[in-house]
Amino acid sequence: MVAWSQLLLPILLSGVLVFVASAVMHAMLKYHNSDFRKLGNEDEVRAVVRKGNATAGMYIIPHCTDHKEMKTPEGLKKYEEGPVGVLILRTPGKVEMGPILGQWFVYVLVVSALAAYVAHSTLHAGASYLEVFRIVGAASWLAYAWQAPSDSIWKGQPWSATIKVVFDGLVYACLTAGAFGWLWPR
Repeated sequence: MVAWSQLLLPILLSGVLVFVASAVMHAMLKYHNSDFRKLGNEDEVRAVVRKGNATAGMYIIPHCTDHKEMKTPEGLKKYEEGPVGVLILRTPGKVEMGPILGQWFVYVLVVSALAAYVAHSTLHAGASYLEVFRIVGAASWLAYAWQAPSDSIWKGQPWSATIKVVFDGLVYACLTAGAFGWLWPR
C-alpha cells in the first residue's frame, strides 16, 4: 500500500503543472476568446438588467416556475419570440483575478487529491508508469472535462466551447497523470 505522505509531492506538482498550463492556454494561446460573443446592444441590455435589480446569480430567460407554465399560450409565445437562454451574473465591481486564480489553484489541487485517492485505492507501490498514468489520467480527465457536455445539453453552451473544454481537460489530465506516473512510489 502507498502511504498518503508519498502522494503529496505528485499532488502538488500536478497542481502546479495544470495551473501553469491553463495560464498558457488562456492568457497566451487565447483560443477560448471566441467562446463568448458581444451583444450588438450591450449597453442597452446592461441598463435593463441593472433596472431589474438582478443580483449575482444564475437566471433563465424566459423563466417559468413549472412545466405547466411553459405550455400556456403566453409561455409558448415567450419561447417562440426569444431570447431563450441562461444568464450568469457576478457581483458588480472590478474583476479581481487574484481570488479567481486562487480558487482555480485550490480546485486543481482537489482534483489531484481525488485522482490520488483513486490511484491509492486501486494501485500498489511499484505500479508501472503506464498503470499509474491510465488510472490517474482517467480520473482527472473526468473531473476536468466531463461536466462540459452537460452544460451544452442543458444550458445551451456552444458545442465548440465544450470541445475546447474537453481538450483542455485532456491536457490537464495528461499532465496530472504524468506527474503521478513519474513520482509514483516504487
